[in-house]
Amino acid sequence: MIKDNANIPVHVGIILDGNRRWAREQGRPSLMGHRAGLDNIKTIARAAFEKGVQIMTVFAFSTENWHRDQKEVAYLMKLFSSLIKSQTAELARHGIRVKFFGRLADFNQEMRTEMKKTERLTKGGGVGQLNICLSYGGRDEIVRALRKMVRSGVKARDISEETISANLDTAGLADPDLIIRTSGEKRLSGFLAWQSVYSELYFTPKYWPSFTPRDLGVALKHYAKRRRRFGAG
Repeated sequence: MIKDNANIPVHVGIILDGNRRWAREQGRPSLMGHRAGLDNIKTIARAAFEKGVQIMTVFAFSTENWHRDQKEVAYLMKLFSSLIKSQTAELARHGIRVKFFGRLADFNQEMRTEMKKTERLTKGGGVGQLNICLSYGGRDEIVRALRKMVRSGVKARDISEETISANLDTAGLADPDLIIRTSGEKRLSGFLAWQSVYSELYFTPKYWPSFTPRDLGVALKHYAKRRRRFGAG
């Protein structure tokens, strides 16, 4: 582990893009791309933590994704549920703590129960934290945070950047130092809208299922060469 290396980002966010295009280019059903993409999360998370990253947050399913073809959405729900059940023990064994971010009330009770179980069973993981964003949107996260503040009685005069940050899904975590988007698209699509204001951005044409630990290493090398000024000139 090289967690004391200042050139290694503490927190890496990844927008998992290109699953369906990868499948089509492989001559496979587009739904199979989602399976390959979700399987790759574990591989890249382990590689990231081995390189010294402490937190990895992945954008797996957005609030807008509910509008996709219902057959695809139904497949994804079964896939999410299956992988959560089957991968929890392995993630815990490798010391990876898992958290789920997003509008989790959108999921059925069985899946919410499985997510809570995974969070509980991996809570002691000290190797790194993997955050999986499901039914997530950056603006929606801010709206949910503000509603939480109103419900808890926060007064207008007490609202600050700190109080908003403390009510986001990422409360208590460092903001992402680096955000990677696969598939060649060059936008954040609402991913960590509040937290990403000073994130370094890295875009790669590779589709997410074919993004390897070596590709992650290339992204981290690009990050290490950048000078982060945070508005200081």
